[in-house]
Amino acid sequence: MMERPIIVNSNCYHKYGVEDSLKAIRNLGFHSVELTATKGWTEHIFPSMSFSELLSIRNLISSLGLSVPSISGHCSLMDKERLHDFEENIALAAFFGASIIVSSIGEAHLKGGKEEGDDVLIGNLESIIPSLEKYDMALSLETHGEHGTASRIKEITDRIGSHRIGICYDTANAIFYGNVQGTEDLEKAVESVNYLHIKDKSGKRDEWDFPALGCGYVDFPSLLGVLDANGNASALSIEIEFTSAGSSSIDEVNEALRISRDYLEGLGYKI
Repeated sequence: MMERPIIVNSNCYHKYGVEDSLKAIRNLGFHSVELTATKGWTEHIFPSMSFSELLSIRNLISSLGLSVPSISGHCSLMDKERLHDFEENIALAAFFGASIIVSSIGEAHLKGGKEEGDDVLIGNLESIIPSLEKYDMALSLETHGEHGTASRIKEITDRIGSHRIGICYDTANAIFYGNVQGTEDLEKAVESVNYLHIKDKSGKRDEWDFPALGCGYVDFPSLLGVLDANGNASALSIEIEFTSAGSSSIDEVNEALRISRDYLEGLGYKI
């Protein structure tokens, strides 16, 4: 089994403040966090925050001994008008020391996003490569929405052919959006995967139900075995989104992360 970084996606704490969330993540024994900067959803950090606010958050992260290897900065990359927003998120990610920025291809949580064909999308993605290069950053396109499978996103990344742009494989989104169980889909695109959201799935396929790791039916040993067999050492970012009602309290989030931590340690990973 390959060693790989274990990260907590701050989106687990969707309804809670960033300071309380960061302290809770560290108290649970984790060392790395994927900060969420998703407009209209979880704005733990955001380009519109004052420099003083952002610096305070960065100082807290440092004082807690946490690292920020990645940022979740979802914007619709199909919409040329949203590219400026995304480039601001790239700069924001660099401010926190991240080397990976994650985004869905379409709009993740805002209504009315534009839908375009692959040619327009690829042109948009190619236009932001200079910003990725400027900050020495990689973009990881998440399995989400109409692009819910790794094999679908690989069609796009293959055409671009840049080491700066890869796939974020979300293990539950592949089921919820892509209607695939995962292992075979991941095998088809594993060389293009540069990051993972490890998220469990419970309930019906199209039901919003994403519990603690090990409490659903995602076959994590099989999926992680695909990575190991192909020498893919991508980081794993834990994401828990509960049901459509969300978490009942920050304590419920903490408990779900504790269960997830113990599950991963049971598989042999070091937190």
